[in-house]
Amino acid sequence: MRTLIRDVRVFDGERTVPRADVLIDGALIAEPDGRPVDVEIDGSGRTVLPGLIDAHTHVFDGDLAQALTFGVTTELDMFCLPRNLARQRRIAAERDDVADLRSAGVLATAPGGHPSQLMAAEGMAALGDAVGPFETVADAGQARAFVAARLAEGADYLKIAIDGGTVSGTPLPVLGPDVVAALVEAAHDAGLQAIAHAVTTKDALVALDAGVDGLAHVCFDADPLDSAADDLAARIAAQGVFVVSTLSYFEAITGSPGGAELMRDERIRSRLPEHARTAGDRDTDALPVYSEGVAGALHAARALHRAGAPLLAGTDATPFAPLHGAGMHREMVLLTEAGLTPEEALAAATAVPARWFGLTDRGRIAPGLRADLVLVEGDPTGDITATRAVADVWRRGVRQSR
Repeated sequence: MRTLIRDVRVFDGERTVPRADVLIDGALIAEPDGRPVDVEIDGSGRTVLPGLIDAHTHVFDGDLAQALTFGVTTELDMFCLPRNLARQRRIAAERDDVADLRSAGVLATAPGGHPSQLMAAEGMAALGDAVGPFETVADAGQARAFVAARLAEGADYLKIAIDGGTVSGTPLPVLGPDVVAALVEAAHDAGLQAIAHAVTTKDALVALDAGVDGLAHVCFDADPLDSAADDLAARIAAQGVFVVSTLSYFEAITGSPGGAELMRDERIRSRLPEHARTAGDRDTDALPVYSEGVAGALHAARALHRAGAPLLAGTDATPFAPLHGAGMHREMVLLTEAGLTPEEALAAATAVPARWFGLTDRGRIAPGLRADLVLVEGDPTGDITATRAVADVWRRGVRQSR
């Protein structure tokens, strides 16, 4: 199948071309060659983007299909139990109507550490084999065996939880710096990137001392009245560590009213299944968090952007909130509130995560790359909310039914 999108604005992952033709030839993007095509689409007044990449999710049944509906063609999962992971991988490999998947598999945490406290939360039992007991790490001597087990289950990178729960008022067992360092070393020796869950400055410093490659969140305890966020951002940039934003996650768990804007937008609401339209109404008491978390997270993101640290768009999507697919469109708005231009926010959701996660076949629009594409009405390089007006989505060159 050859599909030509004619006279369309192109954001190729890095820059914008005001008017061009984009050819989809089978599963790949190709150079327009003048030969006959099977389908021709008028792109005037529209923008074609690389498929969006959500750099922090948690995948359960149905989530990959919902993500693709909103133009998220790849999800980077940050914690998935083995039976669920095997099922989601099979779905992503066999079907073209769902997003692609990469995963950390089981994350590394202390016995009883984060996110053990969430597994018993109300509503989690309904997720079946996607929740339950999981392997933990008690000391540095267990690090290599833990990483070997992740390799055996097909993990694409290692996730390490460093979270004592102190800011949220729920103290938890936490990995010591020596254990974190041993896990990072074992991951690197196995050819895996090490990515740390750390939501406070103190925990982020432990991760940086250990030599992690990325942080799965911005820190939400940043105080706009002192220089700690700038100092941390400068060190992150100097070490070449990437940071996944997850601003919509902090918005969701604090019950911040800003997130309601997304659910009022009919471009989003009309594409959601009925059960997901009330997902943002859940009780957040099970996830107590610093009350100024959204402001702190935005301040941290601004500092990172000023310092030149790589910011990757990610939502920490779950079946509850933020919502798979839909949440990315709020995340990009929040990134612009943190100082990124619309083009920079789009790059944070396409080419930047592809680069840092080694996804060399996607994230940009160029001949020879995967035809993972999103066509939207309007110009998101001027108005970032235009990404919500999804006209068409392709995954591996397969056009999705509307």
